[in-house]
Amino acid sequence: MTKAVQKITLSPSRDIPFNKLVLSQSNVRHVKAGISIEQLAESIAARTLLQSLNVRAIVDADGNETSMFEVPAGGRRYRALELLVKQKRMAKTQAVPCVVRDRGIAEDDSLAENDERVGLHPLDQFRAFQRLHQGGMSEEEIAARHFVTPAVVKQRLRLASVSNKLHEIYAEDGMTLEQLMAFSVTADHARQEQIWEQVSRSGYDEPYQIRRMLTEETVRSSDRRVPFVGLEAYEQAGGGVMRDLFEHDDGGYLQDVALLDRLVTDKLKLKAEEIATEGWKWISVAVDFPFDHTRGLREIEGKPVDSRLEEQATIDALNAEQAKLESEYQDADKLPDEVDQRLGEIEQALMAFEDRPMLYDPAEIARAGVFISIDSEGRLSVDRAYVRPEDDVPATDAAGVGQGADSSSTEGQGEGTSVQSTVIAVAGSAPDAEEDDDAARPLPDRLITELTAHRTLALRDALAENPAIAFQAVLHNFVLTAFYRFASSGSCLEIGLRTPTFPAQAPGLRESASAKAVEARHESWKARLPKSERDLWDTLTALDGSAQASLFAHCASFSVNAVYEPANRYNQGRVSAHGVRTRLDQAEVLARAVGLDMVQAGWRPTVDNYLGRVTKPRILEAVREAKGESSAQLIDHLKKADMAKDAERLLDGSGWLPEPLRLADGTAAPADEEGEAGALPGFIADDEDRDNASDDDPQQLDAAE
Repeated sequence: MTKAVQKITLSPSRDIPFNKLVLSQSNVRHVKAGISIEQLAESIAARTLLQSLNVRAIVDADGNETSMFEVPAGGRRYRALELLVKQKRMAKTQAVPCVVRDRGIAEDDSLAENDERVGLHPLDQFRAFQRLHQGGMSEEEIAARHFVTPAVVKQRLRLASVSNKLHEIYAEDGMTLEQLMAFSVTADHARQEQIWEQVSRSGYDEPYQIRRMLTEETVRSSDRRVPFVGLEAYEQAGGGVMRDLFEHDDGGYLQDVALLDRLVTDKLKLKAEEIATEGWKWISVAVDFPFDHTRGLREIEGKPVDSRLEEQATIDALNAEQAKLESEYQDADKLPDEVDQRLGEIEQALMAFEDRPMLYDPAEIARAGVFISIDSEGRLSVDRAYVRPEDDVPATDAAGVGQGADSSSTEGQGEGTSVQSTVIAVAGSAPDAEEDDDAARPLPDRLITELTAHRTLALRDALAENPAIAFQAVLHNFVLTAFYRFASSGSCLEIGLRTPTFPAQAPGLRESASAKAVEARHESWKARLPKSERDLWDTLTALDGSAQASLFAHCASFSVNAVYEPANRYNQGRVSAHGVRTRLDQAEVLARAVGLDMVQAGWRPTVDNYLGRVTKPRILEAVREAKGESSAQLIDHLKKADMAKDAERLLDGSGWLPEPLRLADGTAAPADEEGEAGALPGFIADDEDRDNASDDDPQQLDAAE
């Protein structure tokens, strides 16, 4: 005969006045850290009590029930109700729904209620917030009712908008929350699923890698082009912006790069047309110009426009307001937003007054030109009054002559004004072909030339900061010339003072810290020297010894040439292997003497200046040297373009330098019997290396040729 299954009996429930309840000592929760009674009280006030209290009758000494009940499970709810009574928001006789227990152990009930509680899965919370928002509640209302900030609500709504396919993977613990956050940077579900398929198969699915893949075809809003045209103007033109709510994104990622470039070009052209009405012979327009682009051009002198009395009054008022605000908030840890904004406005207004327009001779304007570009902060940069060598003769007309430019007329110009010739150049280069070779080939000659151009500029700056070494270096050159026949050709100081040009423009050279320091020092001395060369001797005589030494060091620094320049059919008459080798050896001695440190000089490896220019084994070698084998293994499976981008991130701040930028540990290799120097160890390719250059490295083939 089948035994009947015993049925369970649930504890009865009843409503008990609050003043008949007391907190039980059997409640196992004693640590109150992190428990917010106030928030729970507000929730009960808004929604009433959603969960009953667990109570037991209090008995007297004889075991008889009294009219009071203790609460062993639900102590936090009890304290919240108690707070509402104290605040007179609830009557002390208010009936409270309770489950009355008369069996078991009170401590066991309290422990079970806390232990068996299961928190809401984050995905359920994201979707619940989404349903509330779709139901008409604003982000602020949701935040207020659930005691979080509006920013948190935005984040959770963004996570709820990710592809349902990825939601299911996350719910089954196939994806971390950080990975889901990374996917939320884009609203394109198809793209999200495509990237997940790629990274999940490879196993290299770090959140930063997911973000990089999702944003690789976008432009950060910190790019100089964005503040130039304005993010609002870009969005009004129909451009989309992706925002990352979980990582700092510099203001977002602009998705339509072609639209951004068109807006930049249109605005630059408009500015060029305005400036063309001033009568200049030519105007050269580009997003950016290479370092030393004005070398060989004559800058004509101008006279600043005198300030008017009302302008000076405005300047004085702005300075007074700035001083007052800075004094009031000098002890504040953080400026209020409106004060910070106002100080920025004052600074911009004062800068506009300082950048006063110049007056030039109309005859000079008729043969001079203007460079228009965008500076590193996204502001318009207009550099006027440069005369090309071929124009440095009396001009008979003001016809515009462009240097490799498309000519276009400017409407509205009167008789005698110039016809502008505008060049719009947006820098860009095709990515290198994928390299499958396993050998770390020698660095391409062009890359070495660009790297040593950086080193030359930094060495010039360092030498100018050390007058004693500069004096000794020039003295050394003079002694070589006077006492050692034919030795002067091997010196790295090209006394004359002939400033050597860089045969290749390295990326970022113009805006490097060394370039800015050299330019600032030059402008400072230029302001102190007389305009007429006839007065120069008396001016130099009036300088004290320290000033003369500093000026001497500054001038001597311009002759530094530590650039590697391979011999080819165009320079065979002036470049020999022995001369290059000797010059670079002496540049090494000079670098040690001035304590040259390319890391302190501001150089760091990037995709543009190194990592995108070398083979994959060299990229891995760089990461391995700087961060170790484990870091190299993180990227060794990637294609070259992706490997270079990730290597730039890994090497950032490591202080790693390629061989041409390091101080050498040993001496150069001796010359062979015929007097030709061998390749510099570690980075200069010999003839055999050039012959074996891979077909998929066009830059190396150019250098080999």
